[in-house]
Amino acid sequence: MANNMVASIRNAWRIPDLRKKMLMTVLMLLIYRLGAHIPVPGLSATALRELAEGGSSLFGFINIISGGAFSNASIFAMSIQPYITASIIIQLLTIAIPKLEQLAKEGEHGRKILAQWTRYATVILGFIQAAATYTGIKAAVINRNVWSFITITLTFTAGTAFLMWLGEQITEYGIGNGISLLIFAGIVSRGPALVNILYQYVVSGQLGQGAVGYIVLALIILVALAMIALVVYVQEAERRIPVQYAKRVVGRKMYGGQSTHIPIKVNLAGVMPIIFAMSIMTFPPTIINLIWGTRETGPFLTYLKEIDKKPWFTVAYALLVMFFTFFYTMIAFNPIELANNIKKNGGFVPGIRPGKPTADYIAKVLNRVTWFGAFFLALITILPSLLQTFTKITGVWFGGTSLLIMVSVAMETVRQIESQLMMRHYKGFLD
Repeated sequence: MANNMVASIRNAWRIPDLRKKMLMTVLMLLIYRLGAHIPVPGLSATALRELAEGGSSLFGFINIISGGAFSNASIFAMSIQPYITASIIIQLLTIAIPKLEQLAKEGEHGRKILAQWTRYATVILGFIQAAATYTGIKAAVINRNVWSFITITLTFTAGTAFLMWLGEQITEYGIGNGISLLIFAGIVSRGPALVNILYQYVVSGQLGQGAVGYIVLALIILVALAMIALVVYVQEAERRIPVQYAKRVVGRKMYGGQSTHIPIKVNLAGVMPIIFAMSIMTFPPTIINLIWGTRETGPFLTYLKEIDKKPWFTVAYALLVMFFTFFYTMIAFNPIELANNIKKNGGFVPGIRPGKPTADYIAKVLNRVTWFGAFFLALITILPSLLQTFTKITGVWFGGTSLLIMVSVAMETVRQIESQLMMRHYKGFLD
């Protein structure tokens, strides 16, 4: 498959317009990585690095998603997280408020309006998170005063707004989903740091003395490869519902009579539930830092400030992933509309009556498949915590969440390249 992937990219490179899109995507990602090293005035990168590597899952998560921009005290320290949160809020409001739901169904005009509101919400949430981050990283602020608060929070907010624009440019003029690719690039950029961490663990003997350490290292690598294979398998797995089309005569020609199927992917929601859940789960610690960050530490405040380290926090994170799996699947797949389309075209599911019974059957199959996908994603989310518990290794970014994001984004991007190639009569590896 890897060879076919390279061949598909090579074929895409030979087409001028696809080559232009690929170059645009690479250019935007290079700008993102360059900005991840532009420092914010008034912040200590050394202090932020200690916060990111000091065991705080909140700052550690922010540092992973930002591709190390947080530990570098750069203008992209908050990454694209406020935009993701704003998108979730707008989507939830679209379902809850009929007027917004109608606006979403108005086509391109309605989507442009919702996109504009998402941008406004991103800036507002970005400023709130920037203020909370400023409160939570007080040890990294060189001179704490009103001017430093304005400078740092506005710089963080502007950095997020620029990343939002960068992601939209990739989506519109490049190849792939811009926001997902920014997250992908941030995670991949942590590769050298991972190698260094594992090397330090082996040298220091934390994985075991002598040959034992190298055996444990080999097992860790094998587990990572097995996880990649599992993620690819689940991402490609699908449940096929057979559909039979009746024969019908139109004029002198006969149509229909063929058999086909409806593919329902096991993980229809892809990586979005995990990205959504990660953004939501960072909000409680963010608000707590904003409200209680500058107060004296007591038993209750200590518990609140370390809430992201509690076991129930991980459980809530997994449950939220499952919720967003069903939520995103409900948005992306409509059994009633699909059943009506099958009926209009003279099709039927063998053994199931057309119309509502077909819609109920498809919904039943979809729910069963989605449960499996939801449990899989929930397991992926808690896997890093389990690895840290059993191996005592912290700071390793290749947990299930990171792998799922990388594999899913890579496969989705290649699919888009494949779709472009198929329109030009190329045969790709995902056919």
